[in-house]
Amino acid sequence: MKAFYLIQNGDADKAFELRDLNLPEPADNEVLIKTESFGLNYADVMARLGLYRECPPLPTVIGYEAVGRIEKIGTSVQSIKVGDRVLAFSRFGGYASHVLTPELAVIPLQDEVPASRALALSVQYSTAWYALEECLNLHPGDRVLIHAAAGGVGTALIQMAKRRGCIIAGTVSSHKLDYLKGQGADLPIDYRNEDFEKVLEKAGWKRKLDAIFDPVGGMSVRKGMNLLNSGGKMVVYGGSSMSASKSFFHKFRVAAGFGIWSPIILMMRSISIIGVNMLRIAEDKPELLQHCMKEVLKYYQEGAFNPEIGGEYSSHQLAEAHRFLESRQSIGKIVVHWETD
Repeated sequence: MKAFYLIQNGDADKAFELRDLNLPEPADNEVLIKTESFGLNYADVMARLGLYRECPPLPTVIGYEAVGRIEKIGTSVQSIKVGDRVLAFSRFGGYASHVLTPELAVIPLQDEVPASRALALSVQYSTAWYALEECLNLHPGDRVLIHAAAGGVGTALIQMAKRRGCIIAGTVSSHKLDYLKGQGADLPIDYRNEDFEKVLEKAGWKRKLDAIFDPVGGMSVRKGMNLLNSGGKMVVYGGSSMSASKSFFHKFRVAAGFGIWSPIILMMRSISIIGVNMLRIAEDKPELLQHCMKEVLKYYQEGAFNPEIGGEYSSHQLAEAHRFLESRQSIGKIVVHWETD
């Protein structure tokens, strides 16, 4: 067994090292998967840069998702068997030839489903499903703002919000505006050259937003909260603005940018702010995680969801895949396929 260990923070070319991996036998409720492919998420970039608090001490194996076949099962596992192809969520450990994870973090996967599409469904579409379907109750005509709308979660959120008949604004960099229009966004915004708050105010959306999905953090949260309608909800599921610099001043400025929201203010305006961390959901409510994974796979198979694949790399190209994701030039899901040699 092999794994790419994160051995130091910083540049992708020096951060990872391929090492032998020793995993224990599966516990009663666990399965061992021989990995076919694994996915990258922006949290992986944050971990590599030393900016992700959840990351275990180095050296460690990061990664949250894998596609592969069951190689061993624990004594109490009943829903899957050895040889089954599966999609799995892992609490780290995904950058490996073998992944050990609980049965409830795994769902069966048909052979005809491409690994790249399936990997988008694990973390990104499941995060979007939990944030939009489990935390909110959107209605036709609701106005929704999605930040980082061309990413994996952003793409999923657009497709889910369109399915509910919502009117969608999304922020992206200029070269992704056409992609956003193609996904069905009603108001694409170039966040690098336009202030999204001013654009939405000019469009008549001030205090008329019913939902905002924000993986950026900092000032975008404060601005967004000022745009919410009565009954509106802000869902925060990331802090990518932290990755611009490791300096204490920058991190303090980003943290201060979130603002301080008193329950009195939230009550008087009848607005809400919701934090989403799928690692915590996976740990404390694994049945809910599995429910989200099953739902997004079902809608994918019915043709309602169409994950965008932004890049596919071999395991020898892990550093290149990380650099591409960090560059913010990618659209959709970044996937790494294990090489056998």
